Formats: sequence, C-alpha cells, structure tokens
Amino acid sequence: MVGKDCFFDARKKKKEIDRGFAGNLVADIQQKIIPGVTHWQSPNYFAYYPSNSSTAGFLGEMLSAAFNIVGFSWITSPAATELEVIVLDWFAKMLQLPSQFLSTALGGGVIQGTASEAVLVALLAARDRALKKHGKHSLEKLVVYASDQTHSALQKACQIAGIFSENVRVVIADCNKNYAVAPEAVSEALSIDLSSGLIPFFICATVGTTSSSAVDPLPELGQIAKSNDMWFHIDAAYAGSACICPEYRHHLNGVEEADSFNMNAHKWFLTNFDCSLLWVKDRSFLIQSLSTNPEFLKNKASQANSVVDFKDWQIPLGRRFRSLKLWMVLRLYGVDNLQSYIRKHIHLAEHFEQLLLSDSRFEVVTPRTFSLVCFRLVPPTSDHENGRKLNYDMMDGVNSSGKIFLSHTVLSGKFVLRFAVGAPLTEERHVDAAWKLLQDEATKVLGKMV
Repeated sequence: MVGKDCFFDARKKKKEIDRGFAGNLVADIQQKIIPGVTHWQSPNYFAYYPSNSSTAGFLGEMLSAAFNIVGFSWITSPAATELEVIVLDWFAKMLQLPSQFLSTALGGGVIQGTASEAVLVALLAARDRALKKHGKHSLEKLVVYASDQTHSALQKACQIAGIFSENVRVVIADCNKNYAVAPEAVSEALSIDLSSGLIPFFICATVGTTSSSAVDPLPELGQIAKSNDMWFHIDAAYAGSACICPEYRHHLNGVEEADSFNMNAHKWFLTNFDCSLLWVKDRSFLIQSLSTNPEFLKNKASQANSVVDFKDWQIPLGRRFRSLKLWMVLRLYGVDNLQSYIRKHIHLAEHFEQLLLSDSRFEVVTPRTFSLVCFRLVPPTSDHENGRKLNYDMMDGVNSSGKIFLSHTVLSGKFVLRFAVGAPLTEERHVDAAWKLLQDEATKVLGKMV
C-alpha cells in the first residue's frame, strides 16, 4: 500500500507541475506576446490592407494543421490536389473569368502563398516563353512594363528572374485618371524600346493599387500586350474580392486578354493567411518553367500525365492543404453573404469619405473606388513642407493612442493617410470613433503651428 500511495502522490505532483507549466505559458502569452502583437483583426485596424480571419477560415486552417500533409504531388494526398482544382474553378466562375482559366481548358488555378509569389511564377513563365522564341541569349534584351503604382513585388520578381534593372520600365501613373496608368504612356515607352532593338515581353496591370486602389485600364493594356506578343499579368490582390459583386465586376473587363490573373483570398475574403489565388490561361508555360522530375518523386499517376502535380506550378516543392480553408469559407458563408460582407465595408468607407468632406480642414486626395479612402489634413499656405510633417504628426498621434491604426503613402508629392476598411468586426461606430479621434488630433497639430 505504501508503494501504491507513493505512485499516486507522484502522479498528483506531476499534474500539479504540468498545470504550473501551462499556467506559466498562458501568462507569458498574455504578458509578453499579446502586448507586442499588432491586432489585424481589431475593428479599429485601418492600416495597409486587411488580412481577414473567420470561423470558417480558422476551422479550415486547424484541420489543415491536423492533417499536416505535404501535398506537392497528387499522390501525396489526392484530396488536397483535387479540392484545390475544384475550389479554384468555383472561384473563377464566381469572378466570371474567361473559360480558358478553368481546369477543364488549357489553363487552371493554383493557390500560392502571396501575390509576390504569384507575380514571380508568372514572370518566370513569361521569361522562358520569350527566351524560347527569341533565343536564350536574349535575356539582356527583355523588358518589363508597369506603373509607378505597381506593387514592389514586381521589382523583386524581376531581380530574382534575372531581368536587368535598366529594362524595368516604371511608367508614371496619371493623377488625372486617379493614378491609373495611361496606355499611351506605355505604348510610347514600348515603341522606344522596340526601335532600340529591345524585346518587350511582360506587362503588369493592377486592379486596386496599394497606395490608392487605382484600377489600370485592362482592355487597352491587354490589346497592347496582344499586339506585341507580350505576357499580360493582372494583380488584383486587394480588389479582386470586390469583383464577386456584380456592380464591381466591370473593373475586370479586359481580363479576357490576360495570360495570368491573381487575387488574395486572405486579404478581404474571410480566408486566413496565406491564400493567394493565381489563374493562368495556359498552364503548360508554368509547368515548363517550374517543373522538376527527380527519380524519388516519380510515380505511376504523374508519369502517365493523368493528374495535376502542383509542385510544378510554384517555387517551393512542399505545399500546405490551403484549399481546405477556402472551401470552408465558400461552403459555410455562400456567395450572397460574402457579397454582403464586401458591400458593408465599401459602405463604411463611403461613410468615412462623407465625414471627411464635411470638415473643410481635410481633403480626399483621390476618389474612393472600393473600401480605401486616401485623405490628408490640408496644410496652411505657409507650410513649406506641403503638409508632410503635419500629417505625419497627426498619424503618429492617433496611432500612438493605441485606439486605431493607420498607414500612409505619398501621391503626387503629398503625404497621404490611408483609411482601409476591411476588418471582419468593423462597424459604423468604429468608423465614427476613428473620425472623432482624427478630428481631435487635427486640432492639436494645427494648434501647434499657430
């Protein structure tokens, strides 16, 4: 009996120790981790662009972590590959993408980690297609075209792909067209390069630029690309989600000429990070550029070309079961609810825009298109910095309060604040509270200039 009692005492003490460790861990999370976390899911988060989470997305992410598959080939987990094919086809139909982007045609969709990865693999496919046509020694002549509002991910992609920095044409966006790129300016740059013996091969257009959510003219840029046998890539990382709503679908008109199209479900579509959707019109270019086939990965299904191996559509070999969370978001919420979710945020952004217009101290710098409002505090005429310090101080003041979080950009030399509505829990009362905070801070910073 003595031995048995000792055994139970030992187990009891171990449980007490384990509870102590667990308690310390939770305490450490609360005291050391949470204070240093920027809470992207907060209803008072208005910086950058949103990174949505949801119950459905969380459950899908949790199941994916539990299965913990490494689904690089169909054979490593058939359900992961086949669900991804199905869900990407669903989404393409929801966006009314051309049928060439469906898996039943020559194209298809694949989930990348981020839009940065998506533009990189598209650029690599375009590069190799051009080199096959013009010869492998023509790399130094290949030229890329984009707006100065295009995401910096394209610049990094060019560096990785070996595109010479002097062959990346950054065309100044037209401020009179809400910072969309002018097709005439692209054509002019392209003509100069052709006359110099260079080879234009890639155009990147954006639907919803990072700075101001500008929309580039897709039909015109598509025709330029088509006329010059160039790869046409569309980056709709942010605003692609809005295009599931019929009233915003027209922003994708011209996608018919695109070779690749990308949007991030992890931004504004209630799908936990990371989940970037890429469609290509002809998957063979992607596969030819990215495929490897070592002996240890060979299998009957792959060798027969009867299955999709997504390892050949991306940079890394391994890949997570990301389609599961997107599938759950679509299944549990449905298109109607997702459309309402998008419209709610756009309505709240419109409400904030009207609040700005009601106070003559502020100006809306560029017209709102989706759920981003670009604004600034109008500087006094005596301000030789054109409001840069004034608006920086106002932003710093509201951010330092810990009550809201904003970010900024620069448009036509103006330091501009960005108010991006998109957190799942944001309501009108949060927008109103943010506006009151901005008004109060504006009074403070303007008072210091007197």
